[in-house]
Amino acid sequence: MKIIILSIFTFLSLFARDVAKGETTIYEFSKIPKDAVFKYQSKDIPLLPHPLHVNRKIAIVPINYRESLGDKKLIITYKNGSKTLPLHVSDGRYSFETISVAASKVKPDKKQRELISKEYKEAMRIYHRFTPISYINKPFTYPLNSKITSAFGTARMFNGSLKSFHSGTDFRAKKGTPVYATNSGVVAIAKRRYYAGNSVVIDHGEGIYSCYYHLSKLHVKVGDRVKQGDFLGLSGATGRVNGPHLHYAMMVQGVQVNPLQFHQVFNALFQK
Repeated sequence: MKIIILSIFTFLSLFARDVAKGETTIYEFSKIPKDAVFKYQSKDIPLLPHPLHVNRKIAIVPINYRESLGDKKLIITYKNGSKTLPLHVSDGRYSFETISVAASKVKPDKKQRELISKEYKEAMRIYHRFTPISYINKPFTYPLNSKITSAFGTARMFNGSLKSFHSGTDFRAKKGTPVYATNSGVVAIAKRRYYAGNSVVIDHGEGIYSCYYHLSKLHVKVGDRVKQGDFLGLSGATGRVNGPHLHYAMMVQGVQVNPLQFHQVFNALFQK
């Protein structure tokens, strides 16, 4: 681990600051002014307690998949000055795939579009909600033990017309496969939605959410406290799909990120 001393800062450099769009980087400090304020692209980045070391702080910086490429800056301001930390956003070199689904899932009618808009607004209100405590006390695990069939970030063409990108990671799972919570938290969404089908979303606190889509059955409800490894429901093929599987996703501070890469960088905090 590289340690950089910046005046009244002690900055523990965990990862190279060349980050692909859709990925997450974490800055770790063992010494920092109490009044420090972080901003990335004019967006406030919360300074959070380290999950393992009580005397350290971390700043989690999620990079939007739609972020422009190139050199960026993380600005830290405090009473007696400011610091700038460099960050470079690179292309993730994601792959491409074509998918065939029901026509209504590509060209929904007016009533369906209204439902989609309502569901989107509801979800974004939740994803931008910052719970000021963390329920996480151990590294993230996988929601099930299976082969990955489609990675995050894959560019997609639905029915030869609708362009999109894969906002999560798909795991092979025949209908009825048990799905488990990847970490502890509180259930924030548990219902059927137009695109995601039967869905569970867990609030892990401090702006971190995990999402489990296309389930055939739900085993939890909104407000339930869950622990890592708790049973959430059964995999299925509900929503916009062309077959049964589990779509696993993560939202961090309202930004959709590569869930397994987030696991990697967050779990590394527990290794020291």
